[in-house]
Amino acid sequence: MPHLTTADNTRIFYKDWGQGQPIVFHHGWPLTADDWDTQLQFFLLQGYRVIAHDRRGHGRSSQTSGGHEMDTYVADVNALADHLDLRDAVHVGHSTGGGEVAHYVAQAKPGRVAKAVLIGAVPPIMVQSERNPGGTPKAVFDGFRQQLAAGRATFYREVPIPFYGFNRDGAPVEQGVVDNWWRQGMMGAINAHYDCIKAFSETDFTEDLKKIDVPVLVMHGDDDQIVPIADSAELAIKLLRHGTLKIYPGYPHGMCTTHAEVINGDLLAFIRG
Repeated sequence: MPHLTTADNTRIFYKDWGQGQPIVFHHGWPLTADDWDTQLQFFLLQGYRVIAHDRRGHGRSSQTSGGHEMDTYVADVNALADHLDLRDAVHVGHSTGGGEVAHYVAQAKPGRVAKAVLIGAVPPIMVQSERNPGGTPKAVFDGFRQQLAAGRATFYREVPIPFYGFNRDGAPVEQGVVDNWWRQGMMGAINAHYDCIKAFSETDFTEDLKKIDVPVLVMHGDDDQIVPIADSAELAIKLLRHGTLKIYPGYPHGMCTTHAEVINGDLLAFIRG
């Protein structure tokens, strides 16, 4: 399996398939590059080069004792972009990966990035504060950490239910999807997942969003129970210079899986446009 070794000797696993313009996919917490399987196959068949990596501490990448914060995550992405010499790439990030995309694109080397996409993404900032009164109280994230530390295997059976909207009336539970979420989560390191909760909830991406000068598509379901739209996409779009917001009525946080056909089509239209 392909890996690159970063400056601090962390091995980052990545997939790199196909030819053409590169599309780089950034996964959410606590998942892996596998969460993008449907998109990877779709865009591979459309003639694109598709790339996805496992964030450090996740999946098949090194289980490091530190570095589980956004600056180091983006340093790893920079290392990947240099290693593969990516040019005019489209960076697509879901949830935590959307924060990673915003932080990376805001500081990327000239010529590296053509466009960006934020899907159900955490920017500008999730946690509630005086500056962000509509945010999620820190106690909620403290509860995530407590449940993770007390019993990760059980917690990771519970999270996918609201993640994919399977708790809504009339929504059947797709057990294979739940099992795949659990499988990916359990591949990673508990310390990395614990620390990543702070990274995705408390990192302020406001200045990153303001700096981005390439076209950005912001995609969000208005029934997202994990990253509420009112305190994420609806605020992020106001900070972007060249942003387009597309809202999906009734769609959940995991809409790339539950509504892949729609999301893939809209992604393709944006990339080609």
